[in-house]
Amino acid sequence: MIIFITGASHTGKTALAQKLLAQYQYPYFSIDHLKMGLIRSGYTHLTPEDDEELTDYLWPILREMAKTAIENHQNLIIEGNCIPFDWKKDFTEEYLPHIRYYCLVMSENYIRNHFQDIKTYANMVEKRMNDDWCTMEHVLEENAKFLALAQKYHANTIWIDDKYEINIDLWE
Repeated sequence: MIIFITGASHTGKTALAQKLLAQYQYPYFSIDHLKMGLIRSGYTHLTPEDDEELTDYLWPILREMAKTAIENHQNLIIEGNCIPFDWKKDFTEEYLPHIRYYCLVMSENYIRNHFQDIKTYANMVEKRMNDDWCTMEHVLEENAKFLALAQKYHANTIWIDDKYEINIDLWE
């Protein structure tokens, strides 16, 4: 099974992937590692801020990794914000039953009431070198963008509103 986890920055994609690794023993792949490896090695002139261009650049690789894992009867969690909302168009009917897609979105209410928690837990799994760019305004804007796209594409959305508690049963 392939599990795609996307969402705005600081929504807990990596933490969820880590939780699913512990629960199901499915390995996970952080798109940020691929992105930064390609950027730092000079294989692309894109920067970490080039989100849309990075999605176009990385998606063909990620898509084919997912297909290969399915063909080899392997489980894999792929997490990051470079998974397009129209991902289904790139898979034939034989692949789709083997894929789960989750988009994490924090409500405006949650962000306003828990912004300090969002900042505090940003280093729960990975130690961020510099998080100064993460402002409440930025988090509000990014989550609103992801919510609008999730609604447009009828994405499986995990809504974070009252408290941060995510439980996923992959066998539902």
